[in-house]
Amino acid sequence: MGIVPACVAQVALDVPLDMAFDFRLPPGVSATPGTLVVVPFGRTQRVGVVVGLAAQSQVPEGRLRDVVRVVDDLAALDEQTLGLLSFCAQYYQRPLGEVLLTSLPPRLRQARRRRLRLPEPHAAPPHVIPDTAPTLTTEQADAVGRLRQHLGQFRASLLHGVTGSGKTEVYLQLIEAALALDKRALMLVPEIGLTPQLEGRVRARFPGERIALLHSQLGEGARAAEWVAAQSGSARIVLGTRLAALAPVPGLGLIVIDEEHDASYKQQDGLRYSARDVAIRRAQLAGVPVILGSATPSLESWANAAAGRYDLVSLTRRAMPDARLPRVSPVDTRADRPAEGLSNALLRALKDRVARGEQSLVFVNRRGFSPVLFCRACAWHAECTRCSANLVLHREDGRLRCHQCGLARPTPARCGQCGSPDLAPVGHGTQRLEEALHAALPGARIARVDRDAAARRGAVAATLAKLAAGSLDIVVGTQMLAKGHDFPRLTLVGIVDADAALYAADFRASERLFALLSQVAGRAGRAGTGGEVLIQTDFPGHPLYAAVAAHDYAGFAEACLAERRSASWPPYAHLAILRAESRDKALALAFLRTAARIARGLGSPVEVFDPVPAAVERRAGLERMQLLVRASSRQALQPFLARWREALDQRAERRVRWALDIDPLDT
Repeated sequence: MGIVPACVAQVALDVPLDMAFDFRLPPGVSATPGTLVVVPFGRTQRVGVVVGLAAQSQVPEGRLRDVVRVVDDLAALDEQTLGLLSFCAQYYQRPLGEVLLTSLPPRLRQARRRRLRLPEPHAAPPHVIPDTAPTLTTEQADAVGRLRQHLGQFRASLLHGVTGSGKTEVYLQLIEAALALDKRALMLVPEIGLTPQLEGRVRARFPGERIALLHSQLGEGARAAEWVAAQSGSARIVLGTRLAALAPVPGLGLIVIDEEHDASYKQQDGLRYSARDVAIRRAQLAGVPVILGSATPSLESWANAAAGRYDLVSLTRRAMPDARLPRVSPVDTRADRPAEGLSNALLRALKDRVARGEQSLVFVNRRGFSPVLFCRACAWHAECTRCSANLVLHREDGRLRCHQCGLARPTPARCGQCGSPDLAPVGHGTQRLEEALHAALPGARIARVDRDAAARRGAVAATLAKLAAGSLDIVVGTQMLAKGHDFPRLTLVGIVDADAALYAADFRASERLFALLSQVAGRAGRAGTGGEVLIQTDFPGHPLYAAVAAHDYAGFAEACLAERRSASWPPYAHLAILRAESRDKALALAFLRTAARIARGLGSPVEVFDPVPAAVERRAGLERMQLLVRASSRQALQPFLARWREALDQRAERRVRWALDIDPLDT
């Protein structure tokens, strides 16, 4: 007998059910796994992905519905991409259909849309190293030589380079080597703000190459076009944020993850995936090297390098001749009390830099004018009515804003509780520091870079251009300026209110603070001129500040890893959090208590904690609770999670929304 032709397509859809739906393929219509199809679903039509084919279905013939049409202006997802997305669905405990459709740009999920214009095949330009390539330092040349040896095979390498050591140049040299083998390169960056700067550098270096950009700030049409350029192979370089880790790239030869430690690589809702970890798995499936670069690697990556699972390649010196790491000094704010957030020592240093024609960065990781509006008469303070958070004063537009849910209201003239007009802003944000600097340094050219400024189209790019051109003396900014930027005239960094992170309950708080301070300190003195960093603190003798001052990441990391080992926290344990939210706190708590009872009854070697409120207990009117589970290995945790999730699906409370977060960043 001959092979019976498949006439049933098993289609994954973006629905909560972890199953594929059977649809009949009309006569003359064919499909393969990975093909996008439009199918009827209820009273609507949806885009789905074919994940299997069969000769017959268990669905009764009378109920089996036909595929409406095959999406023929888009190639099927290739086998390697399907394998990666199937891994994501299994590892992160999400329905396969949700993962497959999440990986597509929004335009391609629409059942009715305009046909795509497919890109023309792109001929590879001649293999020429452009004149723009700088001469490598001895350390850079050694790093490139070592890392180039892994082309054509899977190997994870940690490129640990101090700020200004030229990690980007190492990436570009390796991309050049991959292109010479007629392979493609995928490069991930954590922040959208870094994409334009890096894009410009990559385009200048590879002027004949089609480069696909993938990030969430693109319009729907542009994002679909860039995704198709990546999938079709027309673009040999794919550059993007975390969503680029899921995009199909045929003929992949190299993956680069810049600032691999950055929390932005973790998606915090929906498919809660780590783009860094997914990219490493992708490199393993493709048999290609993956480079993880950072001045302050995640402790997980550092531990992997120490254990020999990753190669460790180090850049210990700055790439610019005569450039040195900045001198870092604490300013004891118990003796030098700040006025409007600025100590006398920091003000003197700022005035000195302005007089010398040098540039300064004043860093505070808080936007707005003040985080609290406080009544001196009765101690009332403005709170969000929908979140367990204070309203932040934004004096520019005269409004109080919630940075959790976006609620905004006019700034009151009187206390909402006692009616007193004696309202005072407490604490300092970027707007308040900018105002204080204008008052303290009249005539200085001052600008601000934060998310509020970024809301004005082109404003941040214009400010950064002025800073690069020397048209500014001082820039006030948040972590948007902490990494990836290179300003040769910037010689001073002042850090305000760093101590707040020392009080955080999260076991990762010190790791994050060290990384943030080291990254922002690294903006100073990147050219030959010496750099200085002043950290305002009530705890000048704190070991964390001493490690930052000594530029001793390795010592800090080893101390942190010893603490993690003794407390059984990652990377010496593996975590998952069951998050639940509801309008009714009692319902969310009852659901988690039931979930804990189920988890303990599964008999798995997994530690189950009691339910507790989330760090932000109420957001946008929803009460939020969470339940932590911990295991000594992924091999123990993953089978438990699959069984637990199956049991929870059967016990779901409609008034409670819940999700599993695997390898959470916040606990």
